[in-house]
Amino acid sequence: MKTQKYSWKTYLFSSFFILGIVCSTESLTATTEEENTERKKVEMVTTHGSLVMEFYNETPLHRDNFLKLVKEGAYDGLLFHRVIDNFVIQAGDPDSKEAKADAALGNGDVGYTVDAEFRSDIFHKRGTIGAARDGNPERASSGIQFYVVQRGVQSDSLLEVAEKRINTMLARHFAYKDPAYSELIASMEKAQEAENMKKYRKFNDQLDTIAKTYTSYEKYTIPEAHRAVYKTQGGIPHLDQNYTIFGEVVQGMDVVDTIAKVKTNDRDRPVDDVRIISARIID
Repeated sequence: MKTQKYSWKTYLFSSFFILGIVCSTESLTATTEEENTERKKVEMVTTHGSLVMEFYNETPLHRDNFLKLVKEGAYDGLLFHRVIDNFVIQAGDPDSKEAKADAALGNGDVGYTVDAEFRSDIFHKRGTIGAARDGNPERASSGIQFYVVQRGVQSDSLLEVAEKRINTMLARHFAYKDPAYSELIASMEKAQEAENMKKYRKFNDQLDTIAKTYTSYEKYTIPEAHRAVYKTQGGIPHLDQNYTIFGEVVQGMDVVDTIAKVKTNDRDRPVDDVRIISARIID
């Protein structure tokens, strides 16, 4: 599905690519006064049209970080550097602003991460905005890169496959955290720090083997309410419980669809640049 040669620090969002860890199923369900306040909105103007994004009060760290970056003009001029039709469009690499046509993108960052904010009641329905991340054990998000879910409706059989993928990654996560395998994890992290990919892959494969039979965790079941949305509106269920979702596109999904269909190279970068012209908070 992806042919770009990413380093292990590249910000990715599909569990197919992750070398590291996914999140557990912990959730925050308490309703607070802040969650009931009006949601902040941002208008993002692109070379293909405008989007209106609405941000969840239930994920305040990601919301406030995104709004801060918008105020600073951090997104102005950046590219949608990774576009996959019937999947997602991704933007926010600071290196993309002045990138040459043949440059590989996806590693740019702002020097900090945002702590994970997982919610059991927020899921990857079509139009949601998620935070890209690498495989860090804390599951922290990139400080700037984001993606918009573009995929269409799902069938029952695809939902079953997605549920299995979620649990495969959860098994890996909990195995990683299990003190019984601390020696293996230490060796894997040491190889990663030394950028010794050969050894890293060896230890990584060992962890994958352990995860296949690991059962010391609570398996995840896609809720029926979520299934109904996936089957009628669309989305990417296998990303649930993997990445922080912090908003959604409330106007301009036709623009998202247009961007998703542009011609791309073998690294999923649009052949003709798709640029964010400006982003501003709507009062």
